[in-house]
Amino acid sequence: MGNVGAGVYKHLMQNRALLRERLGFELDVKKVAVRDLKKDRGVAVPDALLTTRWEDLLDDPSIQIIVELIGGCDDSLRLILGAIARKKIVVTGNKALLADHGKEIFAAAVEHKVPVFFEAAVGGGIPIIKAIREAFIGNHILSIHGIINGTSNYILTRMTEAEMSFQEALAEAQAAGYAEADPSLDVNGGDASHKAIILASLAYGFWVPSDKIYVEGIEDLTATDIRFARKLGYRVKLLGIIKAHAGRGIEVRVHPTLISEKHVLASVNGVFNAMAVKGDVVGETLFYGRGAGQDATSSAVISDIAEAADALLSPRRNLGFMPHGLYGACNPIDEIESEYFLRIPVEDRPGVIAQIAGILGELNIGISSILQPESEDEGATVPLVLMIHRASHAQIQTALSRMGKLDCVKKSPRMIRVEHFS
Repeated sequence: MGNVGAGVYKHLMQNRALLRERLGFELDVKKVAVRDLKKDRGVAVPDALLTTRWEDLLDDPSIQIIVELIGGCDDSLRLILGAIARKKIVVTGNKALLADHGKEIFAAAVEHKVPVFFEAAVGGGIPIIKAIREAFIGNHILSIHGIINGTSNYILTRMTEAEMSFQEALAEAQAAGYAEADPSLDVNGGDASHKAIILASLAYGFWVPSDKIYVEGIEDLTATDIRFARKLGYRVKLLGIIKAHAGRGIEVRVHPTLISEKHVLASVNGVFNAMAVKGDVVGETLFYGRGAGQDATSSAVISDIAEAADALLSPRRNLGFMPHGLYGACNPIDEIESEYFLRIPVEDRPGVIAQIAGILGELNIGISSILQPESEDEGATVPLVLMIHRASHAQIQTALSRMGKLDCVKKSPRMIRVEHFS
């Protein structure tokens, strides 16, 4: 009963009558497991409901639904597997657990015929899991592009709007309570990768291994990168990108991405999340809202509790994840193609652009545009900015390696991928 658990209990009590009228039955909280009985959680919970042993929830035969909001992957996995083995329906918001152990959890769910609900694992209160699993059931999901980490989005928004450095924007996010004291999982792309794995697994019918997706964070982005991106008509966002290629597998990746300032995702700022989902039948759709926080996440958990309660009365075949083999495997990053933004610190003298272009030409990589600010001092170091046509990750990494060895290149080149949503 941490922040989200307290919110779930509070709103279950506050909206008890509404839920009873809409569901046709009562939701009754029977027991709450906590680590510290004396901690003030901002909600009044009868002492008789509290226990420090989560095992007590499993041992109580009157409890039909287990809501796991512990976090982490040790006790939470034992609790969920124990609940499934005892035929108790599970509701969880644990994205890291599902990303790492989803295959094991749903194998147990199938064995015991017990549903697992996890709407709160991705996008806070945005109903993206239900949309992919139910509303789009008749669609091949062609792509999902998601801003799925509010902390990183807040930092990038402040770096864009106020021209802050990464460290300045991070400090502001921490002061405002949007970033943890240890923000590494948010800014290194780890949190977004967990959510991307869940979305991709639902969309494509097999549990994507975490070691098969490419993850890159925002820690190395600079105000200079963002300033040049804006000059070129782009915004920088940390995107989860999920795509299917007909007969050629899928791609799942998380990294900073340049997107056109005209695209709707470019205007998603602050701690908000958004996901653009494209289906072969429905076309393009957009989901937007708060991706975290007590109230938004509690809304998703309560939605799952209501559906779990309904499943007790009407058993279902879909236990939360339906595997199938229509899409093949997850493609390695070296084979995945993108367009690119390159910023190369070079010496301002004749012949430099020819050397850079020569390397790209040898690798069959095309340049779409070049931007280089004027310098008053010949021989000074200046940024050379290139927009690059589609090339594979392997091609561009070879090019960057060769460029870095040139005498005229004074620091390591910077690369950010570009996405056009076509």
